Amino acid sequence: MDIDEREIFLFLKTYGSDFVSTREICRRAGGKKRYHEDHEWAKPIVIRMTERGILESNSEGQYRVKPTPKKKTGRWMSPDIAKILKENGVEPESAGPGELASDEYYEQL
Repeated sequence: MDIDEREIFLFLKTYGSDFVSTREICRRAGGKKRYHEDHEWAKPIVIRMTERGILESNSEGQYRVKPTPKKKTGRWMSPDIAKILKENGVEPESAGPGELASDEYYEQL
């Protein structure tokens, strides 16, 4: 990743699994001076990062860091059953949503 991509990546990483608009990325990731020089400086970089698989977007054109895929190791169970099992000390084996990987993972993309 180059410096601009790294800056956007670190900014979006603070939001976790929440999606952020490109306008907000342009405003906050590069600082005031960069935003006043060019209001849309991050858009081509964000598109490039999406093509490389670092970011993902939703239907509204907002972006977030793409979580790593979790391996499906188990059967689906209702949240109520999983809660009962956890209360009794049994760890259920269900596949939940992916989590963010280490920075090294995203550097390889």
